[in-house]
Amino acid sequence: MGEDPIFFSVVVIFAGAALAATLALYLKQSLLVAYIVLGVLLGPWGADAVADPELFRRMAQIGIVFLLFILGLDLQPQELAQRLGEATFVTLLSSLLFGVVGWAVSTALGLGLTDSLVVGAAMMFSSTVIGVKLLPTTELHHRRTGKLIISILLLQDIMAVVVLLLLESYGRTTSLGWELGRLLLVLPLLLGAVLAVERYLLRALMARFDGIHEYVFLLTLGWCLGIAQVAHLLGFSHEIGAFIAGVALAQSPAALFIVQNLRPVRDFFLVVFFFSVGAGLDMQGAWDVLIPSTILAAALLLIKPPVFRWLLARRGEKPEVAREIGVRLGQSSEFALLIAVLALETGFISDPAASLIQITMLLTFIVSSTWIGSRYPSPLATSSRLRRD
Repeated sequence: MGEDPIFFSVVVIFAGAALAATLALYLKQSLLVAYIVLGVLLGPWGADAVADPELFRRMAQIGIVFLLFILGLDLQPQELAQRLGEATFVTLLSSLLFGVVGWAVSTALGLGLTDSLVVGAAMMFSSTVIGVKLLPTTELHHRRTGKLIISILLLQDIMAVVVLLLLESYGRTTSLGWELGRLLLVLPLLLGAVLAVERYLLRALMARFDGIHEYVFLLTLGWCLGIAQVAHLLGFSHEIGAFIAGVALAQSPAALFIVQNLRPVRDFFLVVFFFSVGAGLDMQGAWDVLIPSTILAAALLLIKPPVFRWLLARRGEKPEVAREIGVRLGQSSEFALLIAVLALETGFISDPAASLIQITMLLTFIVSSTWIGSRYPSPLATSSRLRRD
Protein backbone atom coordinates (compact mmCIF):
# COMPACT_ATOMS: atom_id res chain seq x y z
CA MET A 1 0.00 0.00 0.00
CA GLY A 2 1.42 3.38 -1.03
CA GLU A 3 2.13 6.16 1.45
CA ASP A 4 -0.45 8.96 1.57
CA PRO A 5 1.65 12.14 1.00
CA ILE A 6 -0.79 14.41 2.86
CA PHE A 7 -0.93 12.11 5.90
CA PHE A 8 2.86 11.83 5.84
CA SER A 9 3.13 15.65 5.71
CA VAL A 10 0.85 15.98 8.75
CA VAL A 11 2.99 13.45 10.62
CA VAL A 12 6.16 15.33 9.67
CA ILE A 13 4.74 18.70 10.74
CA PHE A 14 3.39 17.65 14.13
CA ALA A 15 6.06 15.14 15.08
CA GLY A 16 8.64 17.74 14.07
CA ALA A 17 6.75 20.42 15.99
CA ALA A 18 6.77 18.25 19.12
CA LEU A 19 10.54 17.74 18.85
CA ALA A 20 11.17 21.41 18.03
CA ALA A 21 8.97 22.54 20.94
CA THR A 22 10.84 20.24 23.33
CA LEU A 23 14.18 21.64 22.22
CA ALA A 24 12.86 25.22 22.40
CA LEU A 25 11.61 24.72 25.97
CA TYR A 26 14.96 23.33 27.08
CA LEU A 27 16.69 26.31 25.45
CA LYS A 28 14.08 28.69 26.94
CA GLN A 29 13.00 29.95 23.54
CA SER A 30 9.55 30.76 22.15
CA LEU A 31 7.53 27.89 20.67
CA LEU A 32 6.39 30.18 17.86
CA VAL A 33 9.98 30.61 16.76
CA ALA A 34 10.49 26.84 16.91
CA TYR A 35 7.57 26.27 14.54
CA ILE A 36 8.85 28.89 12.07
CA VAL A 37 12.37 27.43 12.07
CA LEU A 38 10.90 23.95 11.59
CA GLY A 39 9.05 25.25 8.53
CA VAL A 40 12.32 26.55 7.07
CA LEU A 41 14.11 23.23 7.72
CA LEU A 42 11.34 20.99 6.35
CA GLY A 43 9.93 23.29 3.67
CA PRO A 44 10.82 23.58 -0.03
CA TRP A 45 14.13 25.33 0.72
CA GLY A 46 15.13 22.72 3.30
CA ALA A 47 14.40 18.99 3.33
CA ASP A 48 11.28 19.50 1.17
CA ALA A 49 9.42 16.97 3.33
CA VAL A 50 5.94 18.48 2.89
CA ALA A 51 4.01 17.27 -0.14
CA ASP A 52 1.86 20.35 -0.79
CA PRO A 53 3.08 23.49 1.03
CA GLU A 54 0.37 25.60 -0.60
CA LEU A 55 -2.35 23.35 0.85
CA PHE A 56 -0.96 23.77 4.34
CA ARG A 57 -0.57 27.50 3.86
CA ARG A 58 -4.27 27.70 3.08
CA MET A 59 -5.11 25.47 6.04
CA ALA A 60 -3.06 27.74 8.27
CA GLN A 61 -5.41 30.66 7.64
CA ILE A 62 -8.12 28.75 9.52
CA GLY A 63 -6.06 29.25 12.68
CA ILE A 64 -6.17 33.02 12.19
CA VAL A 65 -9.92 32.78 11.56
CA PHE A 66 -10.44 31.01 14.89
CA LEU A 67 -8.11 33.45 16.64
CA LEU A 68 -10.16 36.43 15.45
CA PHE A 69 -13.40 34.60 16.33
CA ILE A 70 -12.22 34.06 19.92
CA LEU A 71 -11.05 37.68 20.05
CA GLY A 72 -14.55 38.78 19.02
CA LEU A 73 -16.09 36.65 21.75
CA ASP A 74 -14.42 38.92 24.29
CA LEU A 75 -16.18 42.04 22.96
CA GLN A 76 -19.78 42.89 23.77
CA PRO A 77 -21.30 44.77 20.79
CA GLN A 78 -22.05 47.81 22.94
CA GLU A 79 -18.46 47.75 24.21
CA LEU A 80 -16.93 47.62 20.74
CA ALA A 81 -17.48 51.28 19.83
CA GLN A 82 -16.15 52.43 23.20
CA ARG A 83 -12.95 50.42 22.86
CA LEU A 84 -12.35 51.60 19.32
CA GLY A 85 -12.76 55.19 20.49
CA GLU A 86 -10.20 54.70 23.26
CA ALA A 87 -7.63 53.22 20.89
CA THR A 88 -8.09 55.51 17.87
CA PHE A 89 -5.53 58.19 18.81
CA VAL A 90 -2.79 55.72 19.73
CA THR A 91 -3.41 53.42 16.77
CA LEU A 92 -3.63 56.05 14.04
CA LEU A 93 -0.63 58.08 15.17
CA SER A 94 1.58 55.07 15.89
CA SER A 95 0.72 53.44 12.55
CA LEU A 96 1.61 56.66 10.73
CA LEU A 97 4.95 56.89 12.54
CA PHE A 98 5.82 53.25 11.87
CA GLY A 99 4.86 53.63 8.22
CA VAL A 100 7.19 56.62 7.90
CA VAL A 101 9.99 54.65 9.58
CA GLY A 102 9.51 51.73 7.17
CA TRP A 103 9.46 54.07 4.18
CA ALA A 104 12.51 56.04 5.35
CA VAL A 105 14.63 52.96 6.10
CA SER A 106 13.64 51.34 2.79
CA THR A 107 14.51 54.50 0.87
CA ALA A 108 17.86 54.74 2.66
CA LEU A 109 18.53 51.12 1.69
CA GLY A 110 18.07 52.00 -1.98
CA LEU A 111 14.52 50.86 -2.78
CA GLY A 112 12.39 52.86 -5.19
CA LEU A 113 9.46 55.05 -4.18
CA THR A 114 6.71 52.48 -4.79
CA ASP A 115 8.61 49.67 -3.10
CA SER A 116 9.35 51.90 -0.11
CA LEU A 117 5.73 52.97 0.23
CA VAL A 118 4.51 49.37 0.30
CA VAL A 119 7.22 48.38 2.79
CA GLY A 120 6.16 51.32 4.97
CA ALA A 121 2.51 50.24 4.78
CA ALA A 122 3.45 46.68 5.74
CA MET A 123 5.41 47.89 8.77
CA MET A 124 2.50 49.89 10.24
CA PHE A 125 0.88 46.94 11.99
CA SER A 126 1.64 44.60 14.89
CA SER A 127 0.97 40.87 14.98
CA THR A 128 -2.52 39.80 16.05
CA VAL A 129 -1.25 36.25 16.46
CA ILE A 130 1.62 37.17 18.80
CA GLY A 131 -0.32 39.95 20.55
CA VAL A 132 -3.24 37.67 21.45
CA LYS A 133 -1.53 34.26 21.53
CA LEU A 134 1.04 35.41 24.10
CA LEU A 135 -1.56 36.97 26.38
CA PRO A 136 -2.69 34.79 29.30
CA THR A 137 -6.44 34.17 29.28
CA THR A 138 -6.79 36.15 32.52
CA GLU A 139 -5.29 39.23 30.86
CA LEU A 140 -7.23 38.70 27.67
CA HIS A 141 -10.58 38.75 29.43
CA HIS A 142 -10.15 40.74 32.62
CA ARG A 143 -7.24 43.19 32.60
CA ARG A 144 -6.91 46.57 30.97
CA THR A 145 -3.63 45.52 29.31
CA GLY A 146 -5.45 42.87 27.31
CA LYS A 147 -8.38 45.15 26.49
CA LEU A 148 -6.11 47.87 25.10
CA ILE A 149 -4.03 45.41 23.08
CA ILE A 150 -7.17 43.92 21.53
CA SER A 151 -8.55 47.39 20.74
CA ILE A 152 -5.34 48.53 19.04
CA LEU A 153 -5.00 45.29 17.08
CA LEU A 154 -8.62 45.45 15.97
CA LEU A 155 -8.20 48.96 14.58
CA GLN A 156 -4.96 47.91 12.90
CA ASP A 157 -6.73 44.95 11.30
CA ILE A 158 -9.37 47.29 9.86
CA MET A 159 -6.61 49.57 8.53
CA ALA A 160 -4.85 46.56 7.03
CA VAL A 161 -8.06 45.63 5.20
CA VAL A 162 -8.08 49.15 3.71
CA VAL A 163 -4.46 48.72 2.56
CA LEU A 164 -5.35 45.37 0.97
CA LEU A 165 -8.30 47.03 -0.76
CA LEU A 166 -5.92 49.66 -2.14
CA LEU A 167 -3.69 46.95 -3.56
CA GLU A 168 -6.62 44.89 -4.89
CA SER A 169 -8.06 47.94 -6.66
CA TYR A 170 -4.76 48.49 -8.46
CA GLY A 171 -5.43 47.72 -12.09
CA ARG A 172 -9.17 47.27 -11.62
CA THR A 173 -11.81 49.27 -13.41
CA THR A 174 -13.53 50.12 -10.12
CA SER A 175 -12.24 53.16 -8.26
CA LEU A 176 -10.75 53.25 -4.79
CA GLY A 177 -13.65 55.46 -3.68
CA TRP A 178 -16.07 52.73 -4.68
CA GLU A 179 -14.10 50.11 -2.75
CA LEU A 180 -13.93 52.25 0.40
CA GLY A 181 -17.60 53.13 0.06
CA ARG A 182 -18.43 49.45 -0.08
CA LEU A 183 -16.38 48.90 3.06
CA LEU A 184 -18.19 51.66 4.99
CA LEU A 185 -21.65 50.63 3.77
CA VAL A 186 -21.62 46.84 3.59
CA LEU A 187 -19.61 46.11 6.74
CA PRO A 188 -22.16 47.73 9.15
CA LEU A 189 -25.01 46.01 7.27
CA LEU A 190 -23.23 42.66 7.65
CA LEU A 191 -22.75 43.26 11.38
CA GLY A 192 -26.43 44.17 11.80
CA ALA A 193 -27.60 41.10 9.89
CA VAL A 194 -25.31 38.78 11.87
CA LEU A 195 -26.51 40.24 15.18
CA ALA A 196 -30.13 39.71 14.11
CA VAL A 197 -29.57 36.07 13.11
CA GLU A 198 -27.76 35.40 16.39
CA ARG A 199 -30.52 37.06 18.42
CA TYR A 200 -33.49 35.32 16.83
CA LEU A 201 -32.13 32.00 15.60
CA LEU A 202 -28.76 30.98 17.06
CA ARG A 203 -29.63 31.97 20.62
CA ALA A 204 -32.88 29.97 20.47
CA LEU A 205 -31.08 26.88 19.19
CA MET A 206 -28.43 27.10 21.91
CA ALA A 207 -31.07 27.57 24.61
CA ARG A 208 -33.02 24.58 23.31
CA PHE A 209 -30.05 22.20 23.11
CA ASP A 210 -27.55 23.73 25.55
CA GLY A 211 -27.15 20.43 27.40
CA ILE A 212 -25.77 18.69 24.32
CA HIS A 213 -22.21 19.99 24.27
CA GLU A 214 -21.29 18.29 21.00
CA TYR A 215 -24.13 20.13 19.28
CA VAL A 216 -23.15 23.51 20.74
CA PHE A 217 -19.56 22.94 19.61
CA LEU A 218 -20.64 21.92 16.11
CA LEU A 219 -23.07 24.83 15.84
CA THR A 220 -20.30 27.20 16.89
CA LEU A 221 -17.90 25.88 14.26
CA GLY A 222 -20.55 26.21 11.58
CA TRP A 223 -21.43 29.73 12.72
CA CYS A 224 -17.80 30.92 12.75
CA LEU A 225 -16.81 29.44 9.39
CA GLY A 226 -20.15 30.21 7.75
CA ILE A 227 -20.07 33.94 8.60
CA ALA A 228 -16.39 34.03 7.59
CA GLN A 229 -17.36 32.69 4.17
CA VAL A 230 -20.28 35.13 3.82
CA ALA A 231 -17.88 38.02 4.54
CA HIS A 232 -15.47 36.66 1.94
CA LEU A 233 -18.23 36.50 -0.66
CA LEU A 234 -19.01 40.16 0.09
CA GLY A 235 -15.40 41.11 -0.61
CA PHE A 236 -13.95 41.13 2.92
CA SER A 237 -11.47 38.80 4.57
CA HIS A 238 -12.47 35.57 6.30
CA GLU A 239 -10.85 36.97 9.43
CA ILE A 240 -13.14 40.02 9.55
CA GLY A 241 -16.17 37.75 9.13
CA ALA A 242 -15.00 35.49 11.95
CA PHE A 243 -14.46 38.49 14.22
CA ILE A 244 -18.02 39.72 13.52
CA ALA A 245 -19.36 36.22 14.24
CA GLY A 246 -17.52 36.26 17.58
CA VAL A 247 -18.82 39.71 18.53
CA ALA A 248 -22.38 38.54 17.84
CA LEU A 249 -21.90 35.56 20.17
CA ALA A 250 -20.21 37.56 22.93
CA GLN A 251 -23.47 37.99 24.86
CA SER A 252 -24.24 34.26 24.80
CA PRO A 253 -24.04 32.40 28.14
CA ALA A 254 -22.07 29.76 26.24
CA ALA A 255 -19.26 32.20 25.27
CA LEU A 256 -16.80 30.92 27.90
CA PHE A 257 -17.56 27.27 27.01
CA ILE A 258 -16.98 28.08 23.34
CA VAL A 259 -13.60 29.73 24.04
CA GLN A 260 -12.39 26.80 26.13
CA ASN A 261 -13.41 24.19 23.58
CA LEU A 262 -12.14 26.04 20.51
CA ARG A 263 -8.69 26.65 21.94
CA PRO A 264 -7.24 23.22 20.96
CA VAL A 265 -8.67 23.57 17.44
CA ARG A 266 -7.19 27.06 17.15
CA ASP A 267 -3.80 25.89 18.42
CA PHE A 268 -3.75 22.99 15.93
CA PHE A 269 -4.11 25.38 13.00
CA LEU A 270 -1.76 27.97 14.50
CA VAL A 271 1.03 25.38 14.56
CA VAL A 272 0.35 24.88 10.83
CA PHE A 273 0.30 28.67 10.38
CA PHE A 274 3.74 29.28 11.85
CA PHE A 275 5.14 26.23 10.07
CA SER A 276 3.81 27.61 6.79
CA VAL A 277 5.40 31.00 7.52
CA GLY A 278 8.81 29.32 7.65
CA ALA A 279 8.11 26.97 4.75
CA GLY A 280 6.90 29.82 2.55
CA LEU A 281 10.04 31.90 2.84
CA ASP A 282 12.07 32.37 -0.33
CA MET A 283 15.47 31.55 1.14
CA GLN A 284 17.37 32.58 -2.00
CA GLY A 285 15.76 36.00 -1.86
CA ALA A 286 16.20 36.01 1.92
CA TRP A 287 19.99 35.80 1.71
CA ASP A 288 20.02 38.69 -0.74
CA VAL A 289 18.10 40.97 1.65
CA LEU A 290 19.30 39.62 4.99
CA ILE A 291 21.35 42.68 5.94
CA PRO A 292 18.67 45.22 4.87
CA SER A 293 16.01 43.12 6.66
CA THR A 294 18.11 43.05 9.83
CA ILE A 295 18.47 46.85 9.72
CA LEU A 296 14.74 47.38 9.20
CA ALA A 297 13.82 44.82 11.87
CA ALA A 298 16.19 46.44 14.36
CA ALA A 299 14.69 49.86 13.64
CA LEU A 300 11.16 48.58 14.29
CA LEU A 301 12.10 46.64 17.43
CA LEU A 302 13.86 49.70 18.87
CA ILE A 303 11.18 52.23 17.90
CA LYS A 304 7.82 50.49 18.34
CA PRO A 305 7.86 49.80 22.11
CA PRO A 306 8.86 53.34 23.20
CA VAL A 307 6.41 54.94 20.73
CA PHE A 308 3.50 52.89 22.07
CA ARG A 309 4.64 53.59 25.64
CA TRP A 310 4.84 57.34 25.02
CA LEU A 311 1.47 57.57 23.25
CA LEU A 312 -0.30 55.48 25.88
CA ALA A 313 1.28 57.50 28.68
CA ARG A 314 -0.04 60.68 27.05
CA ARG A 315 -3.50 59.10 27.17
CA GLY A 316 -3.14 58.64 30.92
CA GLU A 317 -2.21 54.96 31.12
CA LYS A 318 -0.04 53.75 33.99
CA PRO A 319 3.66 53.55 33.07
CA GLU A 320 3.90 49.79 33.68
CA VAL A 321 0.82 49.12 31.54
CA ALA A 322 2.09 51.37 28.74
CA ARG A 323 5.52 49.72 28.85
CA GLU A 324 4.11 46.17 28.69
CA ILE A 325 1.78 46.99 25.80
CA GLY A 326 4.67 48.55 23.90
CA VAL A 327 6.74 45.38 24.21
CA ARG A 328 3.83 43.10 23.34
CA LEU A 329 3.09 45.10 20.16
CA GLY A 330 6.72 45.66 19.18
CA GLN A 331 6.87 43.42 16.09
CA SER A 332 5.68 43.36 12.49
CA SER A 333 2.40 41.69 11.51
CA GLU A 334 1.25 38.61 9.64
CA PHE A 335 -0.69 41.12 7.54
CA ALA A 336 2.72 42.16 6.19
CA LEU A 337 2.88 38.76 4.48
CA LEU A 338 -0.52 39.30 2.86
CA ILE A 339 0.47 42.79 1.74
CA ALA A 340 3.77 41.52 0.28
CA VAL A 341 2.12 38.61 -1.57
CA LEU A 342 -0.74 40.70 -2.97
CA ALA A 343 1.52 43.58 -3.99
CA LEU A 344 3.86 41.14 -5.75
CA GLU A 345 0.99 39.36 -7.52
CA THR A 346 -0.39 42.65 -8.85
CA GLY A 347 3.06 43.76 -10.02
CA PHE A 348 3.05 46.67 -7.60
CA ILE A 349 6.42 45.88 -6.00
CA SER A 350 9.61 44.03 -6.88
CA ASP A 351 10.78 40.64 -5.62
CA PRO A 352 13.49 42.14 -3.35
CA ALA A 353 10.91 44.39 -1.68
CA ALA A 354 8.60 41.42 -1.04
CA SER A 355 11.50 39.40 0.42
CA LEU A 356 12.50 42.37 2.59
CA ILE A 357 8.98 42.49 4.08
CA GLN A 358 8.89 38.73 4.72
CA ILE A 359 12.31 38.43 6.36
CA THR A 360 11.76 41.56 8.45
CA MET A 361 8.51 40.09 9.72
CA LEU A 362 10.24 36.81 10.60
CA LEU A 363 13.10 38.52 12.44
CA THR A 364 10.75 40.70 14.49
CA PHE A 365 8.60 37.65 15.28
CA ILE A 366 11.64 35.80 16.64
CA VAL A 367 13.03 38.65 18.73
CA SER A 368 9.69 39.97 19.95
CA SER A 369 8.20 36.62 21.00
CA THR A 370 11.43 35.75 22.84
CA TRP A 371 11.46 39.17 24.53
CA ILE A 372 7.83 38.85 25.64
CA GLY A 373 8.31 35.28 26.87
CA SER A 374 11.30 36.29 29.00
CA ARG A 375 9.71 39.35 30.67
CA TYR A 376 5.93 39.05 30.88
CA PRO A 377 3.28 36.45 31.79
CA SER A 378 2.54 34.26 28.80
CA PRO A 379 1.37 30.72 27.96
CA LEU A 380 4.75 30.28 26.23
CA ALA A 381 6.93 32.09 28.79
CA THR A 382 10.50 30.85 29.16
CA SER A 383 10.23 30.91 32.97
CA SER A 384 7.79 28.75 34.96
CA ARG A 385 7.17 31.81 37.15
CA LEU A 386 5.75 33.71 34.16
CA ARG A 387 4.00 30.82 32.39
CA ARG A 388 0.23 31.27 32.57
CA ASP A 389 -2.61 29.90 30.46
